[in-house]
Amino acid sequence: MPSRATMLTGQHVRTHGVWMNGVPLPADAPTVAGLLHEAGWRTGLFGKAHFEPFLDPFLRFAENQMGTSGSTDENGKPHRGFDRMELAGHGPAGLVHYRRWMREHHPEHIGGFFPVLDLSLNVNAEGGGDSGAPQVRYNEVPRHAYHTDWVADRAIEWLHGLETNDDWFCWLSFPDPHHPWDPPSSELHRVPWRDLDLPAGYPENRVERETALDAKAPHWRRWYDGTLVSNYEAPTHWTPASLTSNQVREVDAMAHIENELIDEALGRVLGALGDQGRTAGTDVVFTTDHGEFQGDHGLLFKGPYHVDSLMRLPLVWHPAPNRHVAPAVVTDPVGLVDLAPTFCRIAGLPVPGWMDGEPLPTSATEATEQERQRVLTEWDSVHPSGVEVHLQTITRDGMVCTRYESGTCHDGTEGELWDLAEDPLQRINLWDDTSRKSLRDDLLADLADALPPRPSNRLRVESPV
Repeated sequence: MPSRATMLTGQHVRTHGVWMNGVPLPADAPTVAGLLHEAGWRTGLFGKAHFEPFLDPFLRFAENQMGTSGSTDENGKPHRGFDRMELAGHGPAGLVHYRRWMREHHPEHIGGFFPVLDLSLNVNAEGGGDSGAPQVRYNEVPRHAYHTDWVADRAIEWLHGLETNDDWFCWLSFPDPHHPWDPPSSELHRVPWRDLDLPAGYPENRVERETALDAKAPHWRRWYDGTLVSNYEAPTHWTPASLTSNQVREVDAMAHIENELIDEALGRVLGALGDQGRTAGTDVVFTTDHGEFQGDHGLLFKGPYHVDSLMRLPLVWHPAPNRHVAPAVVTDPVGLVDLAPTFCRIAGLPVPGWMDGEPLPTSATEATEQERQRVLTEWDSVHPSGVEVHLQTITRDGMVCTRYESGTCHDGTEGELWDLAEDPLQRINLWDDTSRKSLRDDLLADLADALPPRPSNRLRVESPV
């Protein structure tokens, strides 16, 4: 939720206030979709929104209510600036439009999806597939009824309803790739899991794996050993130390399949744009809100662990061909906070002062002119069990530096310092290396100076997720 709020608002976490899952983006928060709508643009979001708690049991938020009623707006008004929203989650769970559609058209396949919560309402740790990997299931749902194709179908229908001269902004938010790993069984032939190599980030040797974990802040090893759970989305009753190499392979295969289905669904949407003659004037931005361990560091799922597996995301921007922007690879630091300002720039609108980011550069030269130096990442994690982990990270000059504040797992002296050039797999923690102390202190000072001030009142957690 925090990164999704950042994408929508162009603000850092401390500015928009969504500091962890379960915290709703304030109803009056400004959004880039709102700016575009006010400027006369048609705006639509299809798929996973998650700007508000997904599993709120009291249905207090518009995202819950729209899915229940089948409406596509908030009482006839745009929600978050989107005049059309049709929502999906990970399967037919939650009160979203996709669940309603499945109940009407494919009720016999609802039970094929992996149940995210078990009968005790804990995150489900059940294993499946051939390897017994957690949250893997062979799902008999037909491909055309799976949420990836559903999201594309809803977007294509909306695009067909636009007038020729409409300016428009379409946010496709595919729920995948994500756990649970339960794509249609008809697609499993695409990536036979037994044929996969293990990812480079998975230390197959147990001693090597545990030695690398011991070099990190203490909550890493405690989660691995099963003595601590620090993030609600990770199953409480699953121990990462039990993860096998075959389970890593099968999870990776499932994720690859999910990605292939997204590629093909997005291809259908782009094809629809071509059929309508809209390709030349359409910018396409492709990214995601977070990463996934998928075996890296001997772990699955995600949590308050600031390494490239979770933080470094794919980002592709294909500018509209009629703008004649030369292809380029930009390696300077950019972040999700820069997306909303980029959308303003594309639309010809000024970037408002309430946005913290700036438009993405279209070339290495422009990136240099913008003096891009750092990316900031922050996570305050409070688990229902009472476990608290608070961390902030700066990525600059090929270094990743993370500090931990005092909580239930840390005393405030711990941290991590990674040199990505020498140690791309982030196994050698340089935090206590005396030869790097000056660099570490400089990065920490830069981090403290660059972070926005903390809000005086922290927003409430209203639901687990």
